[in-house]
Amino acid sequence: MAKAKLGSGARFKAVERSAAKSGARNPAAVAAGAGRAKYGAKRMAKLSAHGRAVAAHQRRGNHGY
Repeated sequence: MAKAKLGSGARFKAVERSAAKSGARNPAAVAAGAGRAKYGAKRMAKLSAHGRAVAAHQRRGNHGY
């Protein structure tokens, strides 16, 4: 099975779900920490900013982003 495209958020959500199953109190923090370890703080910040921009775009009703 192929991995989801980087930047889509699907990988982050998968790690988040896995951490929640393992009993993590803050699964999003676990996923963010793993991402920073793998990609570095600068690249994770860029991916995070992109995710926030896409979410804002979708909230405005422009779903074709």
